[in-house]
Amino acid sequence: MGRVTERRRVIRVRDGVVSSRPDTLVAEEPLEIRLGGKPLAITMRTPGDDFALAAGFLVSEGVLGAAEELANIVYCAGATEDGSNTYNVVDVQLAPGVPVPDISLERNVYTTSSCGLCGKASLDAVRTTARWSLTEHERAGAPIGLDTLSSLPDRLRAAQRVFDRTGGLHAAALFSRDGELLDVREDVGRHNAVDKVVGRALQQGRLPLADAILMVSGRASFELAQKAVMAGIPVLAAVSAPSSLAVDLAAETGLTLVGFLRGASMNVYAGAHRLALESAVPTA
Repeated sequence: MGRVTERRRVIRVRDGVVSSRPDTLVAEEPLEIRLGGKPLAITMRTPGDDFALAAGFLVSEGVLGAAEELANIVYCAGATEDGSNTYNVVDVQLAPGVPVPDISLERNVYTTSSCGLCGKASLDAVRTTARWSLTEHERAGAPIGLDTLSSLPDRLRAAQRVFDRTGGLHAAALFSRDGELLDVREDVGRHNAVDKVVGRALQQGRLPLADAILMVSGRASFELAQKAVMAGIPVLAAVSAPSSLAVDLAAETGLTLVGFLRGASMNVYAGAHRLALESAVPTA
């Protein structure tokens, strides 16, 4: 586990009283992801779970889809396993026989901690590269109860250990259809947090996540909807708003997209068939 927080001295003003005190901040450092020794992407992230982050990133790019396709992930020379460098580099090696991505991935990509690969992906690209059908791989089961969905934001917040110390982290969590917490990761970047939970699932041989709910602490951007689809996750829920392109992607791929999930209130933008909406009280 890397250094996820740092201490800085701040001047604090409370009710007109000025004091000086140390403050705990979330750490943010660049990580370069290489594929077969070739630079692929640089992302600003919170150190920790770097291998899972790299694996999850490659799932969202359509490079990886199963644990056996991944040979190894290593830190390159000059980087340390505890994440204490100001600059870290990981190299992902594909298993023998796994095709190397085409030229579209052979580029240096800089991604910020806020938006992921902005402008790179499109609805058409996701349609052609997604390995999983959100309907074909999903096992039949009872619709997801609204009470279950309503409980997820509080359960996600309760699992955010570093957020309590810094107030500056996003989180992503995987839940079962009945609300059991399967995994949770925090990061300064919302897309990194998703990559970490997806990457861990890939490493554990659990893709596609056909019976999982992905809950995120912020808004539901196109990038996050894309990552859910690429990992075979049928339900994406967010405490804030989705973007128009995220809704378009959800409608086209069959993703259930829920936004503004706060207590018993929520907006269902796509995929309502997976939810037990008949349990809600209809308005006149």
